[in-house]
Amino acid sequence: MLTTPPRVELAPLTLADQDEFCALVAASAELYGPYMQLPKTAEAFRTWMHRFDDGTNRGYLIRVRETGAAAGTVNVNSIIRGRYQGASLGYAAFAPSAGRGYMTEGLALVLHHAFTDLRLHRLEANIQPANKPSLALVQRLGFRFEGVSPDYLYINGAWRDHERWSITAPAPWEPDPSLPAV
Repeated sequence: MLTTPPRVELAPLTLADQDEFCALVAASAELYGPYMQLPKTAEAFRTWMHRFDDGTNRGYLIRVRETGAAAGTVNVNSIIRGRYQGASLGYAAFAPSAGRGYMTEGLALVLHHAFTDLRLHRLEANIQPANKPSLALVQRLGFRFEGVSPDYLYINGAWRDHERWSITAPAPWEPDPSLPAV
């Protein structure tokens, strides 16, 4: 994936990130506004953070190593064990850092973390067809196109079609103990 040391690092998203996160969401609304909705207020952020309480969703900030600034956010959502061993990804760049390659590096770190530490086998990214930067991002990282899911997610008052992209763990892969032996 990455051949040079990354300029970014992953940091777990915590309640302490509330003010920075909400300010960056507000500053980035034009960047991803038509494609997703992130919490913009302290109250919405605290409510949204409950999605991470049971461990089936994980939230991260992509931070620039040199400055500590948050360049974007990534969620590993709906982790399913057993025979599936997969999850879906949600991510957004923050406008002050967009277009510098930080999301490519950060998402590569998330893939490594998901396949090694979380021991997931498959990750999906579901992307609206008009979101060209996001489509280019998953293609750069080796995701493969699997089809279109009509009316997949309810965003900004309407059901939106999404392209379904996926990537599986590179071999060799160490499975999670919840994977059945047969």
